[in-house]
Amino acid sequence: MALAPAIEKKLSKLGIQQPSDWLLHLPLRYEDETQRFAIAQAPLAQSVMVEGIVQHCEVKQRGGRGQLRAVIADASGQLVLRFIHFYPSQIKQCSVGHRLRVFGEIRQNFFGEAEMVHPKCRVVASNTPLSTHLSPIYPATQGITQSQLRKWIDAALEQIPLDDTLPPAMLQTLGLPSFSEAVLTLHHPPAGSEVAVLQSPQFPPWQRIYFDELLAQQLSMRLAYRARQRKSAPILQGNGRLTSALLQQLPFALTAAQQRVWQEIQQD
Repeated sequence: MALAPAIEKKLSKLGIQQPSDWLLHLPLRYEDETQRFAIAQAPLAQSVMVEGIVQHCEVKQRGGRGQLRAVIADASGQLVLRFIHFYPSQIKQCSVGHRLRVFGEIRQNFFGEAEMVHPKCRVVASNTPLSTHLSPIYPATQGITQSQLRKWIDAALEQIPLDDTLPPAMLQTLGLPSFSEAVLTLHHPPAGSEVAVLQSPQFPPWQRIYFDELLAQQLSMRLAYRARQRKSAPILQGNGRLTSALLQQLPFALTAAQQRVWQEIQQD
């Protein structure tokens, strides 16, 4: 994947420096955009997705700062969308008559209205299909969006072989999934998966990733140890004249323990 140098510099901050790094740039969490609620039936105080037609949109001045306020509605009710920080593109997105699919937490505001603050929004058609899997949220940096990360990671998953490094017998003994199964599940969890299960350290795909990380660490430490063992320092031969001169200058006689240590230093 050919990327602009500025983008590559930003990605290096995320530890992505070569194509294979995309495979292990794993999600921090997941959002469930596989099901859509009617506005009036959507549960409060948890992230949900609803859809409606924009009925009203305005920029209101509050305390010297403008806020974007839009209202969407479906057959069951209305929902207020509020943006404290916004861009002109979001004003256009919230134009009256647009069908918006929004994702976020619904809470009751001061006026008793159902409201989402800074929801994730996109303009859709009435027949736009829902996602077939949970949406991964990746570690990111300024200037890199989640949609860009997903695009690049999906391209890497298609292009880079997911060959396994462990024999099947070992995987069976350890109760671990294959590398390809673990990576694909973490990037593209199937619809119906429970978010709490996916984010649990005990989830088998995560266990496989942790095992590989620890194995790589142990192998690298063993290689470093062998490399150190192959190295040797030059032998410094002496006739003892400087050693004797130093000992004669000491204002005390060496104890037995000090003499033993001195002999060990000479031997080294």
